[in-house]
Amino acid sequence: MTLEITEVRRRSEHGMTRPFICRGDDGAVYFVKGRDAGKAALIREWICGCLGRTLGLPIASFDIAWVPGELIAGPASLELDDLGDGPVFASRERRVSELTLQSAAEIPPALRRDVLVFDWWVKNGDRSLTERGGNPNLFWAPDSKELVIIDHNVALDDTLMRDEFLADHVFRDEAETVFNDLAMRAEYTARLESAIMQLDAATAAIPAQWRYHDADELDSVAFDWVAMKTLLSAFRTEGFWAIR
Repeated sequence: MTLEITEVRRRSEHGMTRPFICRGDDGAVYFVKGRDAGKAALIREWICGCLGRTLGLPIASFDIAWVPGELIAGPASLELDDLGDGPVFASRERRVSELTLQSAAEIPPALRRDVLVFDWWVKNGDRSLTERGGNPNLFWAPDSKELVIIDHNVALDDTLMRDEFLADHVFRDEAETVFNDLAMRAEYTARLESAIMQLDAATAAIPAQWRYHDADELDSVAFDWVAMKTLLSAFRTEGFWAIR
């Protein structure tokens, strides 16, 4: 059963894509990205969310939701044309606060390493946090002491270099441990092998409306599926682990 968006409440003032805050037919509130985010970005969100979830990372609950056409005929002040109708990416709201360096220190080292390896795997350079500030796209639930991971719309970036990646990544201090420990490398390699087996299923679930610009499915979105598979297979090479 497809999640349907039943109400657009407002547009967020935060984040590069300024997602829409909506209610679904399940009664929950979601941060929703649609037309304005770009179809390639929606594909990246879905693929990386699925892979991260397979790895056991605490990705905020997400789904491909449906926005009915009649819903976007509302007030112009809501910028509903930027949302668009049809399939959208919806991330469920959680009661959390932005991650700080102080709260980051409460995260178990194993989870910090998991996030670092995952981000390097999917080439996500959008996880910066240093003493100078930043935006790690990570949240912290203080009551339950849980990390919540969001936003992968700029991942799968094959131009991301290791020095750039490590310069500001919130968990960069774990790199020395995780990439220099042969036993840990073997463990992560096995986990990534298991996770990448879900790539075809995740890709098959992507709606045609994200793949094409037209209803006749003749004008493909500029997304390199072959390059994506090559990038995600790089953990099988020595170069992937030679980060330190």
